[in-house]
Amino acid sequence: MSNRSLATVAGVPTSFVSAPCPGDSHSPSYLGQSTVKIAAVPAFRRRLVADGIMAELIQSTCRERIEYRYRGSSHLLVAWEQGIRVDGETFVEGAPTSTLRNMTRKLTFVPAGRDYFEWHQPRAATRLMYFYIDAAELKVVLPDAVEMLREPRVLFEDAVLWSTVLKLKGLIESPSPDHRAYFDALSAVLVQELARSDRAIVSIETSARGGLAAWQQRIVAAYVEEHLAEQIPLAMLARLARLSPYHFSRAFKQSFGVPPHRYHANRRIEHAKAILEDRTRSVTDVGLTLGFGATSSFTTAFRRATGFTPSRYRRSLG
Repeated sequence: MSNRSLATVAGVPTSFVSAPCPGDSHSPSYLGQSTVKIAAVPAFRRRLVADGIMAELIQSTCRERIEYRYRGSSHLLVAWEQGIRVDGETFVEGAPTSTLRNMTRKLTFVPAGRDYFEWHQPRAATRLMYFYIDAAELKVVLPDAVEMLREPRVLFEDAVLWSTVLKLKGLIESPSPDHRAYFDALSAVLVQELARSDRAIVSIETSARGGLAAWQQRIVAAYVEEHLAEQIPLAMLARLARLSPYHFSRAFKQSFGVPPHRYHANRRIEHAKAILEDRTRSVTDVGLTLGFGATSSFTTAFRRATGFTPSRYRRSLG
């Protein structure tokens, strides 16, 4: 961010380092700064470094399980250019865990001092970028952003922020000493946009304290109806409403009268009632259609909600 000389590698001034990063068990670092540890597959790193920020491009063609770990004194922004996993999860201390499969064009923000852990069973080659933002330097050059970069965010989208990420990616791939000033400028823009993105979420949450807006109610209710047979993570519904899980839960209950998980359960039972009117469908079939793994679990849930077993409810229809 400040316009001093770029970092030095092995005593040689440079703005760019390109080197294979084997999937070993040690935590790589750069000039004493902790970076994300990748295990246990070969990966390839490219780095562009200036005072206050380091940008790192990671590529891997391996289909084996990959683990990513980080905890450091710098803020970390993870930007997935290409990432589809068969299985896996993303964890940032202080935020809900995500099992989202397609992470392409998704961003994750890890505040300094928080744990970050992510594992993947990749479906295809992966390509992502890390941006390490020096928290101490940030206090000096952009003090207004410090207070805004405290909350973790997992696998979110932001078109404006992503545009700047792609510009920085171009500098990583085609480094030049002439690009130093541009890199510094883009780094400052990246931090400002990250702070703006977080501030926008807070603004929406503040306005939602009286309940969800009409558009939020529509999109969340529609999603629940389309996924009645599935387990719906709270974080997914919150993401649709562009709220944090905490504020979403409060606003949802105020709007619908019940917590999100209860609303989902109630809608499953109401749908079950409608299907039970079709006497060609067995109780077991109805339960499986709505995502219950066994007839007994469907019967228990139905009786808890209605006071009747599914079979007795069907008989009561005459």
